[in-house]
Amino acid sequence: MNAMLRLFVWLLAVALVALPVVAVLNGWIGREHWPLSKLRVTGQFERVDERAVQRVLVPHAQRGFFAVRLDDAQAAVTRLPWIEHAEVRKRWPDVLEVRVLEHRPFARWGNERLLSDHGRLFPASNVEIPAGLPQLDGPDSSVSEVVALYNESSALFAALGIQVLAVELDARGSWELQLRHARSGARTEILVGRNEARARLARLARLMPQLLSQDAQNLARADLRYTNGLALTWAPAPKPKPQPESLQATTT
Repeated sequence: MNAMLRLFVWLLAVALVALPVVAVLNGWIGREHWPLSKLRVTGQFERVDERAVQRVLVPHAQRGFFAVRLDDAQAAVTRLPWIEHAEVRKRWPDVLEVRVLEHRPFARWGNERLLSDHGRLFPASNVEIPAGLPQLDGPDSSVSEVVALYNESSALFAALGIQVLAVELDARGSWELQLRHARSGARTEILVGRNEARARLARLARLMPQLLSQDAQNLARADLRYTNGLALTWAPAPKPKPQPESLQATTT
């Protein structure tokens, strides 16, 4: 009986010590004694709404210094639009601090996502998409491969006054590009195929000055999927807009 009594007393003593600690860590008590009364948000904000970050953090800060769950607060901030990474810390005695890194969009990816300049995909819903982004697409595992071909082809055609608007790699490994000519604004679809994509694009670039000299026609499509040649589809060049007749003043 004495042994049972000693065990009971020992468990009671442990509970009396542990329960206040548990209560503080869970925010049941002590909020008013150790409040997180200051929010500090740092980062370069171009698209992230700093006030939205603060609103998300307030419920977590209200738990108090010891009870705030930093992982939960960080996850809540990261779910906001344009947030690539967030790091939440607490500073004694009353500061909750978050450092935010924004996504910097590099390209569109498919129909519903954007690609950051760090190679990360993120949703395009509920965000204002910047104009002029190239359109890239392919399996998610091929992001770096698609970006590499886009960068290489952009450098290849830039000297010719041609912009690469889109690069797509389909599920079978076949490449397709879309170009735009700076002088005429005409667009050209390029079917590259699965093999020797860079060599085929380099061959097309060498021929482009000659192809662009056809003033009466625009190159609508180039099929490079041939071993020793290519197939071209031409479209009539748009007619120039008529210039208004100038009025000549006459004197009498």
